[in-house]
Amino acid sequence: MKEKNLKMVSYAMAAGVLVCSASFSAQAAPVAGAVTMASTDTEAASSSSYSTLSGMQLTVANILSDASAEANGESVGTSSGDKNTVANQESEYANVAIAQVDNYVNIRTTPSEDGEVVGKLYDDSAATVNGTENGWYNITSGNCTGYVKCEFVVVGDEELAKSVSTRLATVTTETLYVREQASTDSSVIGMVPQTDDLVVTDESMASSGWVQVSYQNEAGYVSTEFVTLSTQYVTAESKEEEAARLAAEEAERQAAAAAAAAKTKSSSRSGGGSSSNYVAPSGGSGSSVVSYASQFVGNPYVYGGSSLTNGTDCSGFVMSVYSAYGVGLPHSSSAMRSVGYGVSTSEMQAGDIVCYSGHVGIYTGNGTIVNALNSSSGITYTNVNYSPILAVRRIF
Repeated sequence: MKEKNLKMVSYAMAAGVLVCSASFSAQAAPVAGAVTMASTDTEAASSSSYSTLSGMQLTVANILSDASAEANGESVGTSSGDKNTVANQESEYANVAIAQVDNYVNIRTTPSEDGEVVGKLYDDSAATVNGTENGWYNITSGNCTGYVKCEFVVVGDEELAKSVSTRLATVTTETLYVREQASTDSSVIGMVPQTDDLVVTDESMASSGWVQVSYQNEAGYVSTEFVTLSTQYVTAESKEEEAARLAAEEAERQAAAAAAAAKTKSSSRSGGGSSSNYVAPSGGSGSSVVSYASQFVGNPYVYGGSSLTNGTDCSGFVMSVYSAYGVGLPHSSSAMRSVGYGVSTSEMQAGDIVCYSGHVGIYTGNGTIVNALNSSSGITYTNVNYSPILAVRRIF
């Protein structure tokens, strides 16, 4: 079968780096913004046990080794006087291929358009190049190994690879202190539970035992003693994984709708409402989730909590809101990046779960989320773009 609507944009060789890019039309990508991250830098804090569930991470893999100079906090500068450093950096990205297409490029069993399709490499997804054959790259990405036309990927471009990847710090201790400055004497601006992720924004102080991270739209610092650092990319989806994902998403949609309907019927029989005048959830739509969640605006934030009335943290808030609809979610902001099914930021709807670095909220529409923000703000409304969005997940 011939590829459809393919249009080569550029093919060039410069400074020893092969650059192939293209644009083509194809079926819509099913998962948007579903990049999963895992890595941590933390300072241990004494606290009560915090329960987390690690979510199933789809379409994401750590392609580069954590043994790299960057992972160890060493200099990654490209000073013209340091040829060894430059050579090491070039070799690190030499075989990394990044898809540059409108939607996806097919991965085939042979270097031919007649080869069987075994998977899809979506735009900005990454792969490792194993070899070249007649204008095709043999690649490995996720659970797929096969061939893609070279004009649809860019190989060896360090800046592009960095721009589509995410550097993460994954908490390895029970509770992580995020500090205002890179010192144990500095003020604590927040805490993050074990296994949660924070996006790393600066590793220049890693040799001193600290990295800068993004925390609720603030720059903070965590100790490298209590985190694992990793670089992660979105990778290919095999035919089998795509079929399983689509089936699971449909089953989850149906189960969520049935659970919400049953919950509504039960509340109706019991008279609905509560002694505190909160209205019971009704329906099985995103807008009904927002209406229910919005009742709790003004209630307190409590780290590790999950009570919508007496105190909850960000993931506890989302978990408890959806629990009222019969939907079980993990008490972990990073694990929530794998629940439901992914949608792009341009397709966000009321009720969608919006995931950030160390935070999560529920989209209300009109560019706003409702979330348990922090101890000073409690449950409140916040601009959806207050911090870079890592993923958007939909239940209903």
